[in-house]
Amino acid sequence: MKKYDLVVVGGGLSGVGAAVAAARQNLKVLLIEKTNSLGGALSSALVFPFCPYKTWKTEEKPAKLLSGGLFTEMRERYAEKTGETVDINFDTEYFKFVLDDIVTEANIDLLLHAIVYDVKASERNLKSVMVATKAGSTEIEADFFIDTSGDGDLFYLAGCDYLLGREEDNLCQPMTTCFRLCGVDMEKYKEEIEGLQELYKKYVHEGKIKNPRENILIFGGLPDGMLHFNTTRIVKMDPTNPMDISIAEVNARKQIFEMVDFLKKNSVAFKNAVISSVASQIGVRESRKLKGEHILTSEELFDCVVFEDSIALGNYDVDIHSPSGTGTVMKRFDRRKFYSIPYRSLLPKEYDNLLVAGRCISATHEAQSSVRIMPICACLGEAAGTAIGIAKNTNTNTHTLDVKLLQKTLTDNGAQIY
Repeated sequence: MKKYDLVVVGGGLSGVGAAVAAARQNLKVLLIEKTNSLGGALSSALVFPFCPYKTWKTEEKPAKLLSGGLFTEMRERYAEKTGETVDINFDTEYFKFVLDDIVTEANIDLLLHAIVYDVKASERNLKSVMVATKAGSTEIEADFFIDTSGDGDLFYLAGCDYLLGREEDNLCQPMTTCFRLCGVDMEKYKEEIEGLQELYKKYVHEGKIKNPRENILIFGGLPDGMLHFNTTRIVKMDPTNPMDISIAEVNARKQIFEMVDFLKKNSVAFKNAVISSVASQIGVRESRKLKGEHILTSEELFDCVVFEDSIALGNYDVDIHSPSGTGTVMKRFDRRKFYSIPYRSLLPKEYDNLLVAGRCISATHEAQSSVRIMPICACLGEAAGTAIGIAKNTNTNTHTLDVKLLQKTLTDNGAQIY
């Protein structure tokens, strides 16, 4: 049985950030990912584009970068590989190459097509994870662990306290399978989109469209003639229930066919359009959330609380797609300002060698809807990996490490924490 300094479970942007940050502090790291590539929501769920990660500039202040550090390096490496800078738009497939390079250059062991299904623990320490692979199951030991699975799979298996969905009924934000159409007549699209939106709403009201979403959510920023759709909506399903998510995958594809059929029958712009890609797995906005040492609230976000143990920043809106049907609640954040996220929201109460990063950190339903975006998740991962590196190298643990040293190390590496 191989033993590591750190095992990271989940290879999204938070997992890559965690693994790389720790490996660059000379830790031996294993990164476990259930799919065939790194990137998580970006690659497997086709989530696009990046949500805002800067403040607005004003006459008094220039724009402030909120998600720096390894997230900036990812964008810079993408620019080097493609010759195109990244603000919010990017080519999903090229980003996979970038993430492969960052991880392999850091000498991280990468285990793809692998699922953690059990853990072993002793008192306040995880000892090992059981992993299902093509060759059967294997046990992997480590001194430290980070859960960047998105769904909180590791902390769930370890028995940590958590919340599923929103507090009053455990319903999660809806799942969405993103897809793209190419061959769209863009000039006609601009002429027709307002009328298509009204016709769609009429069809939903009349029961001719089964998708409960209130409008068609479309993004540009792709090659000419291609549009990105983030518009399917699967409600009242538990993303952590195997049968629910299986049904959700099938029903979301039915909604894709329904949408494409609607567009081709009612639009000149989409007459010759074809499906160019469908996400390989459904996108999950919310599922399990840790109940850690500090549960971040939306009130703290809007009050712009500067936490003494701040390790990441953001200013995205509270963006809640209705867990029960139609409608989206958007509580706008003043983009001239920003909030901070405390280290304690990454810290489980139950263990001394486990951290949590990404969209499943310790936060309320409302706060999670803001901090879940990919740039912030990358920064949370970097903070977690940096923390584990410090704990390992100073012979401390996740509860006793020097938080001031963590903050200094993050800022020295270009991260934004104040």
